[in-house]
Amino acid sequence: MKNLSLFITMLAFTSNALFAQVGISTNNSAPDNSAMLDVQSTSKGALLPRMTQSQMIAIVNPANGLQVYCTTDNKMYIYVMPPGVWKEVAYGTGTITLPLIDARDGKIYNTVLIGNQLWMAQNLDIGTKISGITGQTDNSIIEKYCYNNIDENCNIYGGLYQWGEIVQYLNGASNTASWNPVPTSNVVGICPAGWHIPSYDEMTVLITFLGGESAAGGKMKETGLGHWASPNTGATNTSGLAMLGGGDRTNAGSFESLNISGNFWSASEFSPTYVVYRYLIYSSASIYPGNYYKTMGFSLRCVKD
Repeated sequence: MKNLSLFITMLAFTSNALFAQVGISTNNSAPDNSAMLDVQSTSKGALLPRMTQSQMIAIVNPANGLQVYCTTDNKMYIYVMPPGVWKEVAYGTGTITLPLIDARDGKIYNTVLIGNQLWMAQNLDIGTKISGITGQTDNSIIEKYCYNNIDENCNIYGGLYQWGEIVQYLNGASNTASWNPVPTSNVVGICPAGWHIPSYDEMTVLITFLGGESAAGGKMKETGLGHWASPNTGATNTSGLAMLGGGDRTNAGSFESLNISGNFWSASEFSPTYVVYRYLIYSSASIYPGNYYKTMGFSLRCVKD
C-alpha cells in the first residue's frame, strides 16, 4: 500500500509538471509568463540538436518551425512549410537554403529562397564542353560553352548555352523554330530534376519582390570586383543570388563582356528566332529586359518546381 501511495503521488507530480511552465536558471527565477520554457543565464547558452546535413534531410515529416544545427556547414536551419525546405537562419531579402546536389554529375549548387520562389544561387554548369565556333545540336548530349574555351571559366561562371540547348529541343523548339505545341507546364530542359527554366513571368515576380527593375539588379549582383568590372554599381547581393558577369558567346562563335554583363535565359519565346531574357551590367544597379537571338550563348539559373 505504501508503494502504491508513493506511485500515485509521483504520477500526480509528473502530470502537473507536464502542463506547467519550465524555468531553468541559476537564481531560481520564475519563467516569463509568455514562455513555456525560459532558460536564463549570463554565462552559458542553449544547444539545438546537432547533426550532419544527411541526418537533417533524413528527418521524416519535419514539423513547421523545427530547428537544428547542421555540423556539415556549421549553420543553423529551420524547416519552413510551405514550400517545405530547410532554410538557413540568415539576414537579407533572400534566405539561403540547403544546397542542391545535381544527381547527374554530383555538382553542388547553393540555393536561396526569395519570397515563395526557390532559386539556384549559382549559374548552371552541366554538359560536355564544345568549342565556341561550333553550334550546339540536338544530339542527346548536353553541350556547353566555357568562356574563351577555358574549363576553369565554367567552374566559376557556369556554362553558356544556346536557347535550343537549354530547352532540349522540346516539342520541336530550336534556335530557328518555335515549339509546337507550346508547353503548358514548366520546361525542365537541362535543369536538374525538380527544377525548371524560369519563364519571363517568373523572372518578373522575382524582380518585383526585390524592388523593381531599377533596384533589383544591385540586390542580385555579387559584391566586389572579383567577377564584375569596376565600379560594380549598386551591388549589395542582399538577395543572396550572387549573380556574376559571365559574359556571352556571340553568334560568330567568339566570347565577349566577361565581368561586364550577365545574361540569363528565360523559357519564353519572343519569335521563332528570338527569346526574351534579363541582363545585368557592371555600371548599373538595374536589371534590364531584352530579346535576342536564340543562337547566343547565355547563362541559366533554374528555379524550383
